[in-house]
Amino acid sequence: MKKWLSFLLILAVAVVTAACGTTEKSGEKETTKLTVGASNVPHAEILEEAKPLLEKKGIDLEIVKFQDYILPNQALASKEIDANYFQHVPYLEKEIAEKGYDFVNAGGIHIEPIGVYSKKYKSLNKLPKNAVVIMRDSVSEHGRILSLFEKEGVIKLKEGVNKVNATIDDIAENPKNIKFEAKYEAALLPQIYKNNEGDAVVINANYALDTGLDPVKDPISVESGENNPYANIITVRKEDENKKEIKTLVEVLRSKDIQDFINKKYKGAVLPVSE
Repeated sequence: MKKWLSFLLILAVAVVTAACGTTEKSGEKETTKLTVGASNVPHAEILEEAKPLLEKKGIDLEIVKFQDYILPNQALASKEIDANYFQHVPYLEKEIAEKGYDFVNAGGIHIEPIGVYSKKYKSLNKLPKNAVVIMRDSVSEHGRILSLFEKEGVIKLKEGVNKVNATIDDIAENPKNIKFEAKYEAALLPQIYKNNEGDAVVINANYALDTGLDPVKDPISVESGENNPYANIITVRKEDENKKEIKTLVEVLRSKDIQDFINKKYKGAVLPVSE
């Protein structure tokens, strides 16, 4: 009898313990951790603003900051992060073609109109003969830069060339014999401008912002945000594109709260997109 009573007591304790564990678990709010790699400005700043909104939807966002354009894709490929937010579609397509990444665009979030800066001249038309224009080494950016010079009548590209994919070799007319030096890392360009090197320097808005430049007021020429194919996107591995937390991330970053934040904070230097 004593053995039987002892057994019943042990069983009762086990049932109560199990019941308490279930209650505590059911009372906890389940969260999913999501790690996103991002450029410091504006990407990481935008993600920080989205953090509390994502938390309400059960997503614990961790932001990993990168200072270049190479490591974020490497980290995504090696599954160190779940997504990245730093690149536009033409750059992603170039990376996939060259490195075989199995990545997809999960959604565009914002555009950073690229600008041409000069301490010597007030407009592109004022550039002298044999002027030196310093630009980044990524071929995926060359089309947008050359299109800006063509729009202002400084050069002319070959007939029928896809301007997104255009390179320096696609220049058909260059009456001022402008030298386009495309051999510099993007992060170095603001300092090159501040050192007064070359006659003009083309700088991405995120690097301009990160070094105290105003991408709206300081450039002598800025590309338009209208019909701009260079939206910065959330990039994920193809296997993850339909995950709920990825869709929620894009949804929150496109929300009115975040779009209002982008407009207010960056005052036209960064433009929100919704598709």
